[in-house]
Amino acid sequence: MEYKNDVEALDALRAKFEELKKEITKVIYGQDEVVTQVLISLFSRGHVLLIGVPGLAKTLLVTTIAKTLGLKYNRIQFTPDLMPSDIIGTEILDKERQFKFIKGPLFSNIILADEINRTPPKTQSALLEAMQERSVTAAGQHFDLDRPFFVLATQNPIEQEGTYPLPEAQLDRFMFSVWLDYPKLADELTIVKNTTTTQNIELKPIISGKEIIEFQNLILKIPVNDNVLKYAVNLAAKTRPGKENAAEVANQYLKWGAGPRASQYLVLGAKTHAALHGKYSPDIEDVQAIAPSILRHRIIKNYKAEAENKTIEEIIDKLL
Repeated sequence: MEYKNDVEALDALRAKFEELKKEITKVIYGQDEVVTQVLISLFSRGHVLLIGVPGLAKTLLVTTIAKTLGLKYNRIQFTPDLMPSDIIGTEILDKERQFKFIKGPLFSNIILADEINRTPPKTQSALLEAMQERSVTAAGQHFDLDRPFFVLATQNPIEQEGTYPLPEAQLDRFMFSVWLDYPKLADELTIVKNTTTTQNIELKPIISGKEIIEFQNLILKIPVNDNVLKYAVNLAAKTRPGKENAAEVANQYLKWGAGPRASQYLVLGAKTHAALHGKYSPDIEDVQAIAPSILRHRIIKNYKAEAENKTIEEIIDKLL
């Protein structure tokens, strides 16, 4: 699509976003906030970690979003015996006795990494390399992945038996960590009513991969005021205990704070949040709106916070 100028393109992005939300809510009820965050991450070229107890339709959410985006989609169920070659692909001998590389499920636009904490670090890091570099190395060859490339990983917070928690450095690769909660009673009634009948909902693709890439480039062009930039960088700095800009609450309750990648994502996420809500430049409210999902998995509580039963959410609230 050719737009006369960036303002017109931003208006088109907002219209697409509203259309996407409308289409997704045909299937997913009461998770508007989560849907918005996933879409913000997509347009910011980030990846998302969805955390929630079983049965909250995490997988359904991802498949629904994939269908409305009209992109190639693969689901990988992570298990303790999954090997890196199972997701990247493997070399085989063909009829002519030549080695041929067969691409694995990673060669897709949207990857649902289901229960990423169930697989050993070797396989986790293969996925995380792909997320960071948007390319993979296999059988001595370098392969670029299709664009847009977007990973949604799910994690179940209940059973920690037989799981391999993602190390902090790898969690940092995810732009957002989104917490899914039980639906409200009214939403649950709708869900049960609609999913226990014969009704079959056809979803139509709203946006193409090419348009997504154009919008991702458009987001980068959005101007940011200095005061918003300072606020975002300062917010990340406030989480670092023992450093000169640390907030009182960080020195008291945190063992570790967010790195510079958090600052980058706070600014990028604020730009996208502003664009999707009809603004042409982000303000401090946009940074605050996305901050919890960006900081949640990047700050680590100390033993004092554990002893006093302080939640990450309470600490982030104080920082904001």
